[in-house]
Amino acid sequence: MTNDGVAIGIIGAGIMGERLLGAILQQDSALVHACGIWDPSPDAMRRMERNFPRVPRMHDAAAVIAASDCVYVASPPASHLGHARAALAAGKSFFGEKPLSVDVADARAFVAEAGSRGAVNFPFASSFAVAAIRDWIDKGEIGTPRRIDIEVGFKAWPRPWQADAVGWLDKPAQGGFTREVVSHFLFLARRLGGSLQGLNGEAWFPEPGTSERRIAGTLRAGDLPVTLSGAVGGTAKDDHNVWMLEGDRGAVRLCDWSIAERRLPDGSWQPAPDAMPNERARPLALKRQLEGVVRLARGEAHHLATLGEALNVQEIVEGILAARST
Repeated sequence: MTNDGVAIGIIGAGIMGERLLGAILQQDSALVHACGIWDPSPDAMRRMERNFPRVPRMHDAAAVIAASDCVYVASPPASHLGHARAALAAGKSFFGEKPLSVDVADARAFVAEAGSRGAVNFPFASSFAVAAIRDWIDKGEIGTPRRIDIEVGFKAWPRPWQADAVGWLDKPAQGGFTREVVSHFLFLARRLGGSLQGLNGEAWFPEPGTSERRIAGTLRAGDLPVTLSGAVGGTAKDDHNVWMLEGDRGAVRLCDWSIAERRLPDGSWQPAPDAMPNERARPLALKRQLEGVVRLARGEAHHLATLGEALNVQEIVEGILAARST
């Protein structure tokens, strides 16, 4: 660490790498700054030069790691653990995109090796909407929690803003909406309910060579039963999702990433007073995420998704995808 704060280097200049880089540049450099970025794609690096001319563009991943206090890995999933291991071997901390890997056994081995030196970017850990839901739960608004329901839907997959990543994002080896989107809501179920276990799920792959188009399943988060469904098609929205926790006295839910609502006695749903669309909520959550990354890099306690939590989510995700339905 220097007087300019925690140095974050970025491996991967796609949507997520660019998004976090933009968030870093909005922060006080005395807290955190971007020390460099690298992507194997020349086109991506030229885009970084145009959009972020003051951010150093490195010649390889090793150069990013060498310059960093904490390495943010936003490359495709199969490469995550290679970069993460290199960062930890160099004495740096690791903050990465989900999933940890597409290989569950390798992810388990990595988590056992890494201990507390890494975290994963599940922004619900920093969400104001999730904080509102927690507050309602703590105040007894829903009584005793009884069940969690998760539903996600997409007009098409990948979503329009992900078109540049279609080469891997719509392939079964690394892509699909279960890894990219459902994992966030499974993380939320784990964070609020407990360890994920007891999966009984299925995934449908109707188009050869492409990622899943529908999933369904049941599992448990701690003692809470969880039902899960997701599909491409069937909604006019590019991205629609609902995460709901029902209790014996009421219910709360998170809609479309950032709208926290509670069910009133008359059955209607009331948004939180500070509810805002995801376009406005995302930068606020990213700022909180970066505050957690600073604490991670300094070896301090943080609120980010732990490697253990991310592994548990990955185990469920890969279990769903392995249960192919004919």
